[in-house]
Amino acid sequence: VSTQSTGARVYIGSFWDQPYQNDDNRKLFEAEEEDLFRDIQDVPRGAIVRKLNDLIKRSRLAKTHAYIIAHLRAEMPAVFGKDAKQKQLIHNLPAIFEQIQRATGLPAGDFPNVEEFSKTLATCDFSSFRKLNMSMIEAVEKMLATELPRLMSQVPQDQEVAHEDYMMNVRKRDGGALYDNDVTPFGIGSTLDILKSPIDPRVHEHEFEALGPGADGKITGTQAKVPMQESKLPSSTLKRIWNLGDIDKDGKLDVREFAIIKRLIDLKLDGHELPVTVPKAWMESLDFEEARR
Repeated sequence: VSTQSTGARVYIGSFWDQPYQNDDNRKLFEAEEEDLFRDIQDVPRGAIVRKLNDLIKRSRLAKTHAYIIAHLRAEMPAVFGKDAKQKQLIHNLPAIFEQIQRATGLPAGDFPNVEEFSKTLATCDFSSFRKLNMSMIEAVEKMLATELPRLMSQVPQDQEVAHEDYMMNVRKRDGGALYDNDVTPFGIGSTLDILKSPIDPRVHEHEFEALGPGADGKITGTQAKVPMQESKLPSSTLKRIWNLGDIDKDGKLDVREFAIIKRLIDLKLDGHELPVTVPKAWMESLDFEEARR
């Protein structure tokens, strides 16, 4: 259970360490797991967005405050009648706010509460207020118009990339992604045996040839999509499986990579977690050059 800005969120999972018997439960648990990690990853993003929004709000209020203070100072007499003029200005504060708003185009929501602001002004000397510094106003306007929106637009993009990295590099969480030398507290050895078992690509040669590989002996992502989707695994899980199986990252699969994809799908369907990297035992059994480096 986590507490979010929209209320409490309950995540559903299972400590069952054997293959799930109910396919609907498996889909639910995997979807809940994805939601949990995405929400965890969004925590820093939400903090950044809140800080940027707070900075924008405070900058707009400071800009409005500067216009009000400058206007009150400009209305003050040079020598005599200061006290009376201050009282008059405070009394006419609603009209002054409207006047400044019409002259500057500032939103009405950026102006302070009249009653509270009047109480604060009653203890001030308007003659000591500073004049309006247009260079600082222009700097704030530039920040609000260009710099802060640019920063704000970068946050979702950065977090989306970070989410992929996060999901592919989750390490040492309970029931989490496993390395080939990991030991888990549940079902010790079951996952390790699979990760250390060699892969025979000949088992999948017939299915691979039926997909119609090209002259380079590889199938495209479009060709591989159908047999992968037949597993009924979530798209996010299939994406992670593809990223693992496409060893040379060329967007295609040879029969060895296809065999890895099939092993990963079977691994997930049997209730195990995906490894963060392709196990060395698999790479060596398939005679990948990367396994000898």
